[in-house]
Amino acid sequence: MDAILDLPEGFGLHDRSSPATAPWEPIYSRTSGDTVVLGLRAATAHTNSRGFVHGGLISALSDAAMGYSCARRLGGLSSLITVNLTVDFLGSALTGQWLEFDTVFVKPGGTLCFTQAFVTADGQPCARANAVFRVVKKQVAA
Repeated sequence: MDAILDLPEGFGLHDRSSPATAPWEPIYSRTSGDTVVLGLRAATAHTNSRGFVHGGLISALSDAAMGYSCARRLGGLSSLITVNLTVDFLGSALTGQWLEFDTVFVKPGGTLCFTQAFVTADGQPCARANAVFRVVKKQVAA
C-alpha cells in the first residue's frame, strides 16, 4: 500500500469525472486487462444515516465500473447506455474501508454487453451487481 495515500498497489486518481460521482471524489482506478477497477476509501460523506456505505453509491460505482470496462473491451469506439442494473447487497461496508468495484464480462457483444461487478470492502464481499448495456457506435466525423 502507498503510505501517503493508503492506496492498494496499481491504483491512481481516476481520470474521468462525472457530475453524479463528483461529490464522492477522490475516486481511484486501475486497469487490469480489459477491465477498469474503481476504488475508494469510504468516508462519512459516503454513508447513510446508519453509518454504512450507501447502497446508491455502491450501485452507481458498480454501474460506472462495468460501463468503463465494456467501453475499454470494445476499444473505446462505442458509448454504452445502461439498460438494466440489479444489485445484491451481501454485507455492509463501513467508514475507513477500501471499496473495490471489479468487472467480470458475462457476454460482451456488438449490440448488448452483459456484465457483473463484484464489490469488496477490505477484500470482503459486500455486493454483486449485474448489468446489461446497449452498445451505441460513436459517430465518426467525416
